[in-house]
Amino acid sequence: MLAAMNIPIRVQGLTKSFKDLDVLRGVDFEVARGSIFALLGSNGAGKTTLVRILATLLRADAGAARVNGFDVASQAADVRESVSLTGQFAAVDEVLTGRENLVLIARLRHLKNPRAIADGLLKRFSLTEAGARRVATYSGGMRRRLDIAMSLIGDPPVIFLDEPTTGLDPEARLEVWQAVKELAAGGTTVLLTTQYLDEAEQLADRIAILHEGRIVVDGTLGELKQLLPPAKVEYVEKQPTLEDVFLALVGARTTGGER
Repeated sequence: MLAAMNIPIRVQGLTKSFKDLDVLRGVDFEVARGSIFALLGSNGAGKTTLVRILATLLRADAGAARVNGFDVASQAADVRESVSLTGQFAAVDEVLTGRENLVLIARLRHLKNPRAIADGLLKRFSLTEAGARRVATYSGGMRRRLDIAMSLIGDPPVIFLDEPTTGLDPEARLEVWQAVKELAAGGTTVLLTTQYLDEAEQLADRIAILHEGRIVVDGTLGELKQLLPPAKVEYVEKQPTLEDVFLALVGARTTGGER
């Protein structure tokens, strides 16, 4: 039980195929409690498939995974009570106000004091002034922040963010980044999938690169940078960037088109 408290996400040898397409080919990693773990990969690398398995929306062909101490295959109901999933596009009702969206979810989850819960989350995500406005008037960043706030109703200890800044402008991305940092600071464990190198670099405590269905490297940003030697430019040592690491690892393993 202690291991489950410290390692709320543990993945061992997960595989998943769709007909002749091998999407996941033996994936292993662990995520520490209260940390931000970035799963970095190109489109088609298998990131969303992996998240759907961890959220019990899809069954793996082989391997095992535990979330918050529960097996995703045999204890799916317990896993669902422990997690929240935010997909690539904000799942908010544009006709309702921001506050009404939050109150609705709180009521659907049969929680006490839904209005108080809504007001607390509006304040937490800097949406109090916009709470009485219809979501149709919100910017992309505001909608995404509201979407994340809705996913936190019920205080899930683990949250999956599947490419949360897809389609957002730079200012909106920064707003979401700040919201994600505050989640982890509050003790929430975050598994973040992204194809944006700067996003992983800015947010993650640990980064795993998923390529052609396998984790090709897993470590802190500093550890990943040490995989490549520093470049010297005019006698000044230049440390490799995460982009250098990603392209060196993925490029070296590319055998065909994307999956």
